[in-house]
Amino acid sequence: MRILVVEDDLRLAELLRRGLTGEGFAVDVAHDGPRGLELALENDYDVVVLDVMLPGMNGFRVCARLREAGVWVPVLMLTAKDGELDEAEGLDTGADDYVTKPFSYVALVARLRALVRRGQRERPAVIELGDLQVDPATRSCYRAGSLVPLTAREFSVLEYLARRRGEVVAKTEVLEHVWDHSFDGDVNVVEVYVSALRRKIDAPFGRRTIHTVRGAGYRMDDERIRG
Repeated sequence: MRILVVEDDLRLAELLRRGLTGEGFAVDVAHDGPRGLELALENDYDVVVLDVMLPGMNGFRVCARLREAGVWVPVLMLTAKDGELDEAEGLDTGADDYVTKPFSYVALVARLRALVRRGQRERPAVIELGDLQVDPATRSCYRAGSLVPLTAREFSVLEYLARRRGEVVAKTEVLEHVWDHSFDGDVNVVEVYVSALRRKIDAPFGRRTIHTVRGAGYRMDDERIRG
């Protein structure tokens, strides 16, 4: 497996190179944004580790340029401690995961292996499923060009299912990704929100988007209801 590390801290970059090489990865290193972008466009990497603060071009722009070019290599961004805005912007520009500095090397490797298993699949900034558009950056949803008002929680459930479109997603997975650890309610609360979404994004438009897979969870794809 081949990894690109784009990090301007020379010491950290070398530590990552050595460690990841020891884990069996082939590792290329760039120390600025333009060189990182160049390497990512020219080579077929399994995953890119991308720092946010880079000379020449920041990590957000590098990631956005890759997605604009149709390069869907998984990207893990390194952000400053407590950089919540960095994390949000990174994900909105097409990153797949983030780790805050200082980070656990063991956790970093585990996240990288998870991204490699996920592979290179298209992850556009605006998720489209038929005539349904889900925009995580503006947290807005459109169906057939019409804005569909959603609550914050409804949108979060929709976004997670939309990002996993075509896959069967268990209720527990939705719960773990949309509700925080302090939630101690029943997993069936997910059903309540899925029902609300169906009433808002499907029923008025003659669509079936969120399908129940009995005993397994939900799957999103789009089809018209035929009368």
